[in-house]
Amino acid sequence: PFYYSEASQVLTYANTIGYAPTFFGCDGMDGILTVDGFDPALAEGLALMTPFDANATDDATKSFVAKYQEKYGNIPNQFAADAYDCVYAIYEACQIAGIDGATSAADACAKLTAIFTDGTFAVDGLTGEGMQWSATGEVSKAPKGMVIKDGVYVGM
Repeated sequence: PFYYSEASQVLTYANTIGYAPTFFGCDGMDGILTVDGFDPALAEGLALMTPFDANATDDATKSFVAKYQEKYGNIPNQFAADAYDCVYAIYEACQIAGIDGATSAADACAKLTAIFTDGTFAVDGLTGEGMQWSATGEVSKAPKGMVIKDGVYVGM
């Protein structure tokens, strides 16, 4: 597993030497179609796992994608959606904990840590439903299988 900028270099080099396997990657590959100087045609057939599908038809995803495109001029990848979900997860946890502008940083940190790791806090977002965090802070959410066809991500 590696990120899309490095993956674009690997796919470019593989093309120059005539190496043409079916590439498979993890969520770090999400974004390869927007790498400056990369020929997106080289990613045709690339399969990857990602928690976000910018082509999903639910209202939340459609709204997020439209607003993101309006502001940034391109389609968001899972990293943008993860950041969006993170902000809203922190917001929800702050509401539950009663954190406000008067809460000290140390108290806010302790309260957020307790909420996120208690095993009952769950958030629905763009990158997953019922997302929960382990006692050590890792998020649990289901990935989606995607393949790049005709220059766009398509669900597997």
